Order: sequence, then structure tokens, then C-alpha cells
Amino acid sequence: TPMEYTLKLGGLTAVTESFGGELVSLRDEGGMEYIWSGAAPYWSGRNPVLFPIVGRLADGGKVRFGDKTYEMAQHGFARRRDFAVTAQGEDFITFTLREDEETLKLYPSPFALHITHRLTDKGFTTEYAIENTGAAPLPCCIGAHTAFRCPLNEGENFSDYEMVFDEVETADMMLLNKDNLISATDREACLVNSDRFTLDYSVFARLDTMIFEGLQSTGVRLQHKTTKRGVRMDFAGFPMIAFWTQGAQEAPFICIEPWHGCAAADDEDGAFESKRHCMILAPNEVKKLSYTVTVL
Repeated sequence: TPMEYTLKLGGLTAVTESFGGELVSLRDEGGMEYIWSGAAPYWSGRNPVLFPIVGRLADGGKVRFGDKTYEMAQHGFARRRDFAVTAQGEDFITFTLREDEETLKLYPSPFALHITHRLTDKGFTTEYAIENTGAAPLPCCIGAHTAFRCPLNEGENFSDYEMVFDEVETADMMLLNKDNLISATDREACLVNSDRFTLDYSVFARLDTMIFEGLQSTGVRLQHKTTKRGVRMDFAGFPMIAFWTQGAQEAPFICIEPWHGCAAADDEDGAFESKRHCMILAPNEVKKLSYTVTVL
């Protein structure tokens, strides 16, 4: 049974869980919930961490470390593991996951993954600290998959909301092939001298995921076009940002996903360290990445 831990600061309340090390609820002083509940018949996830891979691996889930081949399910194993609580206060908590017999069968590296959720005046910050506790270089990827309720209020539609970036962008979307791998060559125009796009279920039904790489912006707002209510996410430090929902099911949520790594591309050679945006940590090195969510 996952252990729940409640965080409080001012009028904000968050709920976190040891299973997956997730922040699974954020409510403001008026009781408005911003995080998707995982309710049936839609996606049961809420805010998983994607580690040590993001997306799918090639060849049915295979990846090579040196001359040995390992298998991992989509988005890695951290989201299905129970984390230990290693630090805690009224407005923050740190969860830690370390290697064990089971993870070493999937990923042959010692590591410590520390996830700290901390409330701010108007939202929360999640920090990932990846620690190489072994004697060899540690290749890894990490990503967030934070699902926000959308629409937020009764009587609103998904298409009443838009994503607004910090900067005016001209950027194509990376596309997935039929095996859900990143196409090395195919792209689709999306942002053309623009800082925004309207949410549209039909786009997600067709593409599955909207994936961007190398944007100028380091923040994006999910907001109602008229009221401007919603959330902002700062994702500085992550080279990719993706958006996902169950488009065909017209699910009432949208995921904002800062990534350091992505699904295998169809031009990769199968070695873990050659994955796009793979980080390689020296022994004893700690890599920190964080994102911040602010209620608008």
C-alpha cells in the first residue's frame, strides 16, 4: 500500500505518495484541484517520473550496456517502485530510490534517485537529483509526465485552453513512427512565428504526443483563453518538452512533460549512451534537474 504524505504551505495543499515518489494532488485555498486524478475510464497515471529511460526502447524494449542486452518497459521502472522517505518537512518531502536485485536485472548500474517535492507560494517545485553511486559511468535519462486537469471548471471545453510559450517560436514537432519510436527525419510544422497553440483532441488522436526539441522558451502556460486561469510550468534545463493526452477518448487532462531523453529513434545503434539527450554521470557525480509549477 502506498504511503501518503501531505504538504502544506499557506493556502496550498499537496499530496505525495511513496510508490513512484509522486506528487499526486495540488489544491489551492479554494479547493481547486489541478492534478489529474487517474480516474477510470481514462489514463490511471497522474504524475510519474520517467527513469532511467523516457519513452520506448527499440526492438520491443531492448537496450545495450557494453556487450550485454537488457530489457525495460516504456518509461523505465522508477514509476513502479516504492521509494524511501529520506527528508521531510511541513512543506517538502524527499523520496529516494536505489538499485536492488530487481532493478539490476533491467539496468545494471548502481544509482540513487532523489525526488524532492517542495511547495512554493503559488505552486510546487519538483527536483530530480540523480547520483552515480557506482564505480563506472552511469548513463541515464529522466523526464516528468505531470497530468493537469483540463478543463478545470464545469461548462468549459478542452479547446477553450491553449499552451502559451515564453517566447515566439518557429519549431517543428518530432514525430513517432508506427512502432512509437522517434523518426530521425520526419517532422511536422506547428509553431510558425508564434508563441501558442490551441488544445485540440484531434491532433493528439492523430499524433499521440506533441514533441518539441530545442525551443527558445523555458516556460509554458496552460491557460483558459478568456479567464487566463490555469498553470505555468518552468522547465529550464530540459532540452525537450512534450504534451500528451488520450485524444481519441477526449480525456479531461493534459500532460506537460519536460524530458532529458526520449523514445529510441529509428536511427539509433541500440547502445544506451547513444540515446538522444542521454546524460552520462561520472562516479560520485550528482546531476540535478527541476521544474516548477505555478497556479495562475
